[in-house]
Amino acid sequence: METGVHSPFAALTFIVAPAMLTNASCVLAMSTINRMLKTRERMRELLLESEKDHCPPEDTARADRQVARVERQATLLMHALASIYVALGSFALATLVSLLGAAFVQLQNQVFLRGTAAAGIFLGLIGVSGLVLGSVNLFHATQLSLVNIREEATVIRERQRKRRHGITLPKTDGDGRGAVDTSRSR
Repeated sequence: METGVHSPFAALTFIVAPAMLTNASCVLAMSTINRMLKTRERMRELLLESEKDHCPPEDTARADRQVARVERQATLLMHALASIYVALGSFALATLVSLLGAAFVQLQNQVFLRGTAAAGIFLGLIGVSGLVLGSVNLFHATQLSLVNIREEATVIRERQRKRRHGITLPKTDGDGRGAVDTSRSR
């Protein structure tokens, strides 16, 4: 056996690494798409809430803050998804380049081998950069989601505290997000 570089196991390693990263990128892309859909659902809830009559001013202000955060979250998720797609494409190309390099190793053309190795490494670096950037955007989107959750938890605790102390709360539509207009006929 000549060297470890010409071993079929070495070639397999160069092919498997980007292929596994391609799979990881696909899973991350699917979860990001699910998060985007949930963000869309939350924005729709906020839209329906904004159309209600007779909402207390504090509920309107809270909804306005949440709309801004959910919109920013959707933007971050879209940027994350774009980065993940770049990573996915880069890893897929890196896998193809590695396969070509392994297939043509018998030619022993050093220029071709170095070129495919350089291309594979370059594509791998682009892919990793895309995953890192996508992960950073996902982290920031998650932080915005946590801010909304904490704000809603504060509202719930405040309303429960008022109920425990016998303070009358305005009638709501059942979800605690605004007064019900009972004067209109349905």
